[in-house]
Amino acid sequence: MKGLIVIPTYNELATIDAILDAILEQNLGLDVLIVDDNSPDGTAQRVKARSGNDSRVKLIERSGKMGLGTAYVAGFKYAIANGYEIVFEMDADFSHDPKELPRLLEKIQGYDFVLGSRYINGISVVNWPLRRLLLSYFASYYTRCVTGMPIHDPTGGFKCFRIEVLKAIDLDRIRSGGYSFQIEMNFKAWKKGFKYVEIPIIFVDRRVGSSKMSRAIVREAVFMVWKLRLQSIFGGL
Repeated sequence: MKGLIVIPTYNELATIDAILDAILEQNLGLDVLIVDDNSPDGTAQRVKARSGNDSRVKLIERSGKMGLGTAYVAGFKYAIANGYEIVFEMDADFSHDPKELPRLLEKIQGYDFVLGSRYINGISVVNWPLRRLLLSYFASYYTRCVTGMPIHDPTGGFKCFRIEVLKAIDLDRIRSGGYSFQIEMNFKAWKKGFKYVEIPIIFVDRRVGSSKMSRAIVREAVFMVWKLRLQSIFGGL
């Protein structure tokens, strides 16, 4: 299947060459789309240079820091417009291991979306501070309790969708970012009856750079789960 990996970036110059190399050297038949939010460190310029020498590397440059959710939506719309059949989400900082891509690629043959899970077999997180780990773990528990969605790791960002899933979701109504974006996409795909599977992954905290996590992102996720539940009850999905 014709596949695209969507990677949002903001100041990822230190890792962008390495992550592209780690993906492309596997020769999985996948293209990589970088959606860059006008990184001041020159990430987009580096990707543009790479794309000139390798047609598998694509780039969307945006005018400013517009957030994770809208970056993925831009990537999803690009995939739909350009005839891709499967679309991956992953980070640029090696917290998602590119060597796991073949496992997702294999599983998507029998499912509509595949989720890399940090919490399906206990807790598989490396180098996170305890506070961050507890926040993520209990956010997942809280999400399951409020929404009824049985996904173990609803806030995870390493996943693969069949294009039919993305076409079935009104992407223009997706406004959330961070944790909330992942929850919203998973919930809407699940409520529409698409078949999913979670596979265990080991999540390793970023090698370089700083986390994009903020209190605003956490607050958004807290309220998003209730919004989704109410929309589900009253037919607003």
